[in-house]
Amino acid sequence: MKIGIVCYPTFGGSGVVATELGIALGKKGHEVHFITSKQPVRLNALTNNIHFHEVFVEEYPLFHFQPYELALSSKLVAIVERYGLDILHVHYAIPHAYAAYMAKQMLKEKGIEIPIVTTLHGTDITLVGSHPFYKPAVEFSINNSDVVTAVSESLRNDTLRLFDIKKEIEVIYNFIDFDKYPSIDDVDCKRGTLAKDGERIIVHVSNFRPVKRIKDVITIFAKIQKEIPSKLLMVGDGPERESADLLAKQLGVRDQIVFLGNSNEVNKILCYADLFLLPSETESFGLAALEAMAARTPVISSNSGGLPEVNVHSVTGFTSNVGDTDDMAKNAIYILEGDIRLQEFKAKAQEFAKQFSIENVLPLYEEVYRTIKVGCC
Repeated sequence: MKIGIVCYPTFGGSGVVATELGIALGKKGHEVHFITSKQPVRLNALTNNIHFHEVFVEEYPLFHFQPYELALSSKLVAIVERYGLDILHVHYAIPHAYAAYMAKQMLKEKGIEIPIVTTLHGTDITLVGSHPFYKPAVEFSINNSDVVTAVSESLRNDTLRLFDIKKEIEVIYNFIDFDKYPSIDDVDCKRGTLAKDGERIIVHVSNFRPVKRIKDVITIFAKIQKEIPSKLLMVGDGPERESADLLAKQLGVRDQIVFLGNSNEVNKILCYADLFLLPSETESFGLAALEAMAARTPVISSNSGGLPEVNVHSVTGFTSNVGDTDDMAKNAIYILEGDIRLQEFKAKAQEFAKQFSIENVLPLYEEVYRTIKVGCC
């Protein structure tokens, strides 16, 4: 099957999932075409089955903001015509679902029918999409997609609550490729390069936006540090980076924190980790938490959005109310203070994560494609 994938080509969860999905589909023999503003960060190599097409937006002084949606729609039309795509799978409602709908209408006038699968990921619904400026367009785009999926039950419920949706929304969870995470017997993590003997290693991975509550990460770590010698690895970058650094200095823990910036090797970094912190304001799913669990790392998180569907309280880690840094620190210390208890949580985290393996999730998307193709054409 020939599948066009539209996504944000960034380190964010939606772009990562879309890219990993496309790579997996290519390995299964499908022909995959990524149609984005630049090559996705997780797309390291192109093959006979995997192609990348850049959406170029011509700068014109008349436009204060360049019309990316128009450029994307036109590019989609061109790629569908040139390569005979069977399906467009767009990730994130804004602006991809809207652009895909416009492309579909243009192609229809040429006698070409192209079904659209729209996958909702989170802030495209709960934050940006529900804004009065965008809500009518997002609602229209969802209702005019041929199939709509959401990455968690929480996100599905939020979508139905915030919009007047006339389509069925199927939940297909995010997934993990366990082949990228070595077994415990194969791990060769030189912890001494980052931490002293007896120190625990704690990790946080995000885009450092306010919704991730980066200051809470620093605060929780400072509380842990008072009880258990630890190092904190901060992976990612974004607007909260500077304020996090400042708070760490104020709390006297800056020397125990390493800011690593963005990385394509999160799986390798996580092999060092004893604990993962994700105290987000909201997460539609929590892909970073799942990646940590796949690497045998228990999770301390908020209980917001879809996180309880991934991080099971007192099993794979603990969940707390948003902003309750005292409770999060207490739970973190409970996990970290004993070697046997820590190993038990590590084992349970990885075992639970296996249900989200790509081998389990990929066939669900393939079935969606087969069904929609038959129904459409």
